[in-house]
Parts: sequence; structure tokens; C-alpha cells
Amino acid sequence: METPVFEEIEPASDCDCVGCRHWRRVLPHAPAGRALAHPAAYRSLVVATVAASATAVSALGAGGAAALPAAAHAAHRPGVPAGDEPGTPQGPRAPLHGSVGRPAAPPAGAELAGITRTEIIDRARSWVAAKVPYSMTAYWSDGYRQDCSGFVSMAWKLPANEWTGSLGTVADRITKEELQPGDILLFHNASDPQKGSHVVIFGGWTDGTRTAYTAYEQTPPHTRKLDTPYAYWSNSAQYLPYRYKGVAAGGAGKAGAAGTEEAPPGAAGPASHGVAGYPGRAMFRPGADNPYVTRLGGQLVRKGFGTYYTRGPGPRWGEADRRGVRAFQRAQGWRGGAADGYPGPETWRRLFS
Repeated sequence: METPVFEEIEPASDCDCVGCRHWRRVLPHAPAGRALAHPAAYRSLVVATVAASATAVSALGAGGAAALPAAAHAAHRPGVPAGDEPGTPQGPRAPLHGSVGRPAAPPAGAELAGITRTEIIDRARSWVAAKVPYSMTAYWSDGYRQDCSGFVSMAWKLPANEWTGSLGTVADRITKEELQPGDILLFHNASDPQKGSHVVIFGGWTDGTRTAYTAYEQTPPHTRKLDTPYAYWSNSAQYLPYRYKGVAAGGAGKAGAAGTEEAPPGAAGPASHGVAGYPGRAMFRPGADNPYVTRLGGQLVRKGFGTYYTRGPGPRWGEADRRGVRAFQRAQGWRGGAADGYPGPETWRRLFS
């Protein structure tokens, strides 16, 4: 059996307690330049190590595995259930698919590809539908890292995986009032990036009070879409709104009453039945949940037909939306099936004219 090697440790030389004086007499000097601690610290370390080992052995002896320390995360806001905020930080800036066998990430500040707000939200929803698992090191099939900043990089169609410390370089600071779907709310803890840093995609206000919004985010256990208090569940004052520099300006329109984009005729966007901006009847049926419902509701409010809303227009199609549309249709002189509360192309054209 090989004889174990022990490293001798010299106690701190600037302490004049009885123990230090004793060890200075009996121990040889340690190599120069080593940072030394008081002997009591080494004794505490040994005791703590032994205690931890005993706990692990006890757990294993009981048929289970020793529990790992929980990942550090920001404190919960009072009254907020556990799981409503991220539990782990994100990885660093990296190329698509990671560094193995791939070219280096494009330099920060490289020319950015354009993208519409609709495309940003559609890309975000694709991860929500796939329930992409959260990971700081894994990469999804599209090449983006499966953490919060990788998720935003994916939604914005960036050429590399950014992190909370670099997303601000491809975006501009905006105000709360300017927020539109596809923008982000970013918290980068510069003093300790591993603690609390997080980013979410703004999907639109849930009502006219602008106290809550639909957030798309990558957080354990997987990507989610959730109505969230502004600006976030915890560290709310630290979250700042940003807008991607490559977002297509033509598709934004004006901010509606619910804080989402309005697409008047002629603006960029879908064109069904020859009406620009009209996405089709399927977007306004029971169970529908999309930005066009919010856009429609915001315009109903502006036209004076939003009295049926109790919370304000939102992305989920409901009876308040149908009754508001029906009231607008009747105001056009339509009756019967022409005023059924479901917006067709002519209803949309007149509503947004």
C-alpha cells in the first residue's frame, strides 16, 4: 500500500494566541507566498467535513442518495408560489450548437438580421409548444442554448447564443409605455451575474391597467407562457425593457390600449381576403389564444366598443370580445348572421380604418 502524502500547514504568523504560538514551535514553515488561515479555521473545516460525510453515509444507509445543495436563486416575493421565478443562471455567450466542432460566434455588434414581431412571438411559442427542457449547457435542435438568454437569442433569430450581459448590445433601452410584443424585460446582475440574472419576452399586456403581462420565458423545468406581474415576480425594479435593434419597424404600428401592436390596413402583416392585417377567421374562435385577439380588443376599446371587458382585452378569445364585435357590427347597420360577433374581413377593415 502506498504511503499517503500529507501537506503540512503553517498557522497564521500574526496571531499571538496560545495555539498559534504552540504550532509555530512544532510545525515546519510552509512554502512562501501561501495564504494561511487560523488553525481554528482548519479545525472547523475538518469538523464540518466529517459532519457532512456522516450525513451522506446516513442517507445512503437509509436507501437514498445524499441530497445535493439547492441551486441559488433570488428570494420569492411575498405571496408568490415557488416555481414562478428561475432557479439557475444562464450560460455564457456561445456559437450556435455550442463550441465543439462549430465556428466561433460572430463578433458582438455584427450586422443584425431583420425580423417581425409576429415572427418573434411565433418562434417563442414553438419552444413553449415543444416544452424545451431548461439547461445551461444543452442546445436544442435549432442550435440555441436551452436557458433564458438562449431562448431570447432564438426568438430574435440571433447568429449566436447571447447571455444577459450581452443582450443589451443588440437592443435599445425603451420605456414601459413603449413595450410591444417581442420586446424583452432584462435583469443582469452585473455585480454577481450568477445570482438573479434573467430575461423574459414581453407578449402583451393582460389588461388596460398595465400591471401584468404575458411573459414567454425559459425557466425550469421547461419553456412556459405565463401571465406575470410587471416587471417580474422578484427583483421587479431591476428588470429593464429593451427592444431588439433588428425588429422590423413597419410591423409595429401604434401601441394599443393593451400595449400591443396595431396593424391598420396597409401595414405589414397577414392579408386574408384581400384585407391587409386581417389574419383570418380561425384566429377568432372559441379557444383561440393569439396576439390578434389582443389587437382586436384594443381597437374595440379605442372605437368605444370595449364596455364588455372587465379586465381589458387579452390574447384569449372570450365572450367579451364577441359581444364587443357584435356591437360594432350592429353599429354598421348589420343584422342577423352579419352581426354574429365574429370578425370577418369587412369587419376588420372597417374597425381598423
